[in-house]
Amino acid sequence: MSGKLYGVGLGPGDPSLMTLRAVQVIAGADVVAYHSARHGRSIARSIAAEHLRPDHIEEPLVYPVTTETTDHPGGYQGAMDDFYAEAAARLAAHLDAGRTVAVLAEGDPLFYGSYMHMHKRLADRYDTEVIPGVTSVSAAAARLGTPLAEGEEVLTILPGTLPEEELTARLAATDAAVVMKLGRTFPKVRRAFDRAERLDEARYVERATMAGERLGALADVAEDSVPYFSVAVLPSRVAALPVPDREPPASADAGAPARGEVVVVGTGPAGPLWLTPETRGALAAADDLVGYTTYLDRVPVRPGQRRHGSDNRVEAERAEFALQLALRGRRVAVVSGGDPGVFAMATAVLETASEDAYADVPVRVLPGVTAANAAAARAGAPLGHDYATISLSDRLKPWEVIAGRLRAAAAADLVLALYNPGSHSRTWQVGKARELLLEHRAPDTPVVVARDVGGAGERVRTVRLADLDPAEVDMRTILLVGSSQTRAVRRGDGEASGTGGGDVSGTGGETIVWTPRRYPEA
Repeated sequence: MSGKLYGVGLGPGDPSLMTLRAVQVIAGADVVAYHSARHGRSIARSIAAEHLRPDHIEEPLVYPVTTETTDHPGGYQGAMDDFYAEAAARLAAHLDAGRTVAVLAEGDPLFYGSYMHMHKRLADRYDTEVIPGVTSVSAAAARLGTPLAEGEEVLTILPGTLPEEELTARLAATDAAVVMKLGRTFPKVRRAFDRAERLDEARYVERATMAGERLGALADVAEDSVPYFSVAVLPSRVAALPVPDREPPASADAGAPARGEVVVVGTGPAGPLWLTPETRGALAAADDLVGYTTYLDRVPVRPGQRRHGSDNRVEAERAEFALQLALRGRRVAVVSGGDPGVFAMATAVLETASEDAYADVPVRVLPGVTAANAAAARAGAPLGHDYATISLSDRLKPWEVIAGRLRAAAAADLVLALYNPGSHSRTWQVGKARELLLEHRAPDTPVVVARDVGGAGERVRTVRLADLDPAEVDMRTILLVGSSQTRAVRRGDGEASGTGGGDVSGTGGETIVWTPRRYPEA
């Protein structure tokens, strides 16, 4: 009869943090296995040492390499794969002999632990039980005395071995984080915190609960003094907020004015799926959110933030209000739909920020997914060649200017992305634009009619230019009008159109639209 395999979590290092179940399993095991480096010392064994018996069979699983330098023909990964296979075979021999095997693991066996490599190779063949343990993440938070995550906050766990760009993006986007596996990765990790503008918040924990424990600010840690058994922590932002009815702590800089800033962010055409990591980070870090109420509603509510919603027709007033908040030391995110630089709030903020009164307020613009790109992706690739972007709204420019630009772009055979095509008060512009375009385009030119892309009411259709119905168009709609080369193809039922769009009103299958990158004369 086969023995039983146990993956035993030992906790973060202090033997008193082992669970009762872990102690019981070790006491009842025939074989105790543990990983170690080639010097033979094992942290896992040292944690469990007082529970080991003289008659225990000990199986040290000694790593062949501890860095990625090796002469193994399969490289580092090949060397490790062979090691895990050999170690699993050794443990399997004990299990086949009917012995109970306890594999010791620092922290939790299935949280960045070496035990999992044994588990994947053995658990499907032998009776197995995993004993959870306190992770280094929980230990670090306890030793710092700081909540990791509270309420609706998102906690992100990151290995320091990730590329620097990936670390930066994820640190910028999350509320709270712990970065594992420091050591040689620390210089890169520190740079990522700095680039994500989170370095001042970050804390450092070394050998939590163990001898030689060290705590401090991440920014103060020397790069050449960091061991592998250390973590970087971004604690809860909510926990850092002042407690109601409690006096704030005294500060040497209490009389100094805080330095505010304005960040103009784009939320994309709909909700969180369209946000960039950089935008997520800016929204989470802001003291105040300013914007059109519809766009503010897309942003999660965070404790401590103030939200200032307004009507969609007061861009200049909204921009000035945001800059005034920044003058008072507030970090302000001006929330815009789509991309803030495309018919949106970036222009209004920068125009006001150019006034002398706001010359010293830092202003940044962060890009977002604009409606044209979102609609194009849903339809296929209609913007695959040169295109022009035109707003049909005549609220800020006369219709004569719009008509002239439509004629010029149509005559140049550009694909057109038409923003703000209609509203309750503007009902005739789409029909007039269709008439102008038909002077230069064939009636069967494909037109993508995309409404509420990314939202609950999303509807994307492709129609012939001649069949474009103005009654179907409102302010939540964007129109993509093809060039002479744009193709609309119905896939799945055998029907396809030729150059110029053709009939896209068939049934069955799906219609995809694209504009070739090569022009006929090229």
